[in-house]
Amino acid sequence: MAKNKIIIIGGGASGLMAAIVAARRGAKVTLLERKDRVGKKILATGNGRCNMTNVHCTYKCFHGGHHTFIEGILKAFNVTDTMSFFQELGIHPTITASGKVYPRSLQAGSVLDVLRHEVERLKVTVLCDEEVIKIEQNKQFVVYTKQNNKYYGHKIILATGGKSTPDLGSNGTGYELAKAMGHTVIRPIPSLVQLKSDAPFLKQLKGVKITGKASILDERDHILREEYGEILFTDYGVSGPPILQVSRIASDRINNNKNVYLSLDLMSDLSKKELDKALIERLTGMPYKTIQDNFIGFINKRMIPVLLKETGIAPNKKAADISKQERQNLVIWLKGLKLHIHGTHQWNQSQVTAGGVKTTEIDHQTLESNKMPGIYYCGELLDVDGDCGGYNLQWAWSSGYVAAVGASQS
Repeated sequence: MAKNKIIIIGGGASGLMAAIVAARRGAKVTLLERKDRVGKKILATGNGRCNMTNVHCTYKCFHGGHHTFIEGILKAFNVTDTMSFFQELGIHPTITASGKVYPRSLQAGSVLDVLRHEVERLKVTVLCDEEVIKIEQNKQFVVYTKQNNKYYGHKIILATGGKSTPDLGSNGTGYELAKAMGHTVIRPIPSLVQLKSDAPFLKQLKGVKITGKASILDERDHILREEYGEILFTDYGVSGPPILQVSRIASDRINNNKNVYLSLDLMSDLSKKELDKALIERLTGMPYKTIQDNFIGFINKRMIPVLLKETGIAPNKKAADISKQERQNLVIWLKGLKLHIHGTHQWNQSQVTAGGVKTTEIDHQTLESNKMPGIYYCGELLDVDGDCGGYNLQWAWSSGYVAAVGASQS
């Protein structure tokens, strides 16, 4: 029998993993990448340091597809497997207190380099500037590209990515290919992305960073998710790690025309009672100062005029004259600044795509299509997305491995 010919469409993390695994298993592999080089998005991960995975990775860190589907793929190629795989290629891992795993070099380029070197060693044919526009099945699969070229293979692995950061390679074309083969695509939405608000004071707070708690609320003020960390105010809304973590829920609600709000606890280290006590001590300890001057050294100086305006307190009012109700209003604002969220940043700013090919239409053990046998799916193209912290790259490695094992079987 002729050697198994596998065509991999997409040269990102999952595509490169699939290429290496399939080639190691004896397949003749051709990888088609629409950009001028493979792995561009890898270089941008972890702020250029490449957060390869996370030792705390479980199915609970993911959204979209059913948890049994996600759990099975993660077990087939787990975090330990990932670290061993890269150590064999020369990447020495370093693990942070939060479980994030980086290359010891703290350079994303190191991860991409060892993947590219292994692809070259295995004699995988890598063809860049080739954008796939159609796939047909006769005796073999025929892949047509925008550049008027045709490629033939026994199996196809789709690793085109989602719609996030299209400048780095993933522009959503994989969804059209999947639809053409009869698949259902859950509408893609941006995730791990900054949130937009129309609060009038945001321009005044642009660049201010606060360590606090961010909570996504529905229209009844029910908390849907909350995260703690550094919150960054921008002229359009809010950013920072906790904002990215809660952004999927906000994006989903906006996509479904539902109201969504963000509550910010800017004094999360203090309870309301403790904050009130701290304010009393401050106001009585320096009663001669204006309230504006009294707050210097207690909260970010640029936030003081906003706080006072939003609570209706005159900046030149003496601390001694602040009423109990005014003090309580200060506590309420600092412990629960509420913003209406009307949108997210654009695809170019989102780190990952939520939504994608419906996982019930994919074999949960091999990632082969139930609609068109011989086609395999992996990575962000599937309706699986993870939290921030290395989980999405782990999904790429795991799903790329499983798809390659499935496709390389006779």
